[in-house]
Amino acid sequence: MQSNYENYPLWMIAMANALSISIYAIGLFILAQLGTIFAIFYLFYCFILEISLYHKSCVNCYYYGKLCGFGKGKICSFLFSKGDPKKFIERKLTWWNMLPDILLLIIPFLGGIIIIFLNFQWIILAAIIVIIFFSFMGNAFIRGSFSCKYCKQKELGCPAAQLFNQANK
Repeated sequence: MQSNYENYPLWMIAMANALSISIYAIGLFILAQLGTIFAIFYLFYCFILEISLYHKSCVNCYYYGKLCGFGKGKICSFLFSKGDPKKFIERKLTWWNMLPDILLLIIPFLGGIIIIFLNFQWIILAAIIVIIFFSFMGNAFIRGSFSCKYCKQKELGCPAAQLFNQANK
């Protein structure tokens, strides 16, 4: 059985990215119901978080220039110069550091709640349920069954793995 991947298979990368894009799209759909400006700001926020991930983490990751479980190592190598792998391992990640990522769910959730109170719509309720399901269960499945399970960086040292393993203890 495969212990880790040097380059992840494209089907795994496609699944992981389909989930992320679905979460962004559902959040965008919900916030668009409040107005175009809310949708634009959310889309901009998603973009900024992606670029920040490349700049702060991917440049220092083992998978820089390679196909990680999300394909970001390869993309990052086109955008930024290689960083220092020691910085990746030494980085301490806390739940506070995860807040920007958590806001990807919280912002559309709160927007959806506002819409439901102002003008109940079944489609918005369904979108809220789906984005919550994808954010928790979908991410847990993708990361637990594919992305993190076969990650070489996890073996070398990963702040996210350390954070989530502490939470499971």
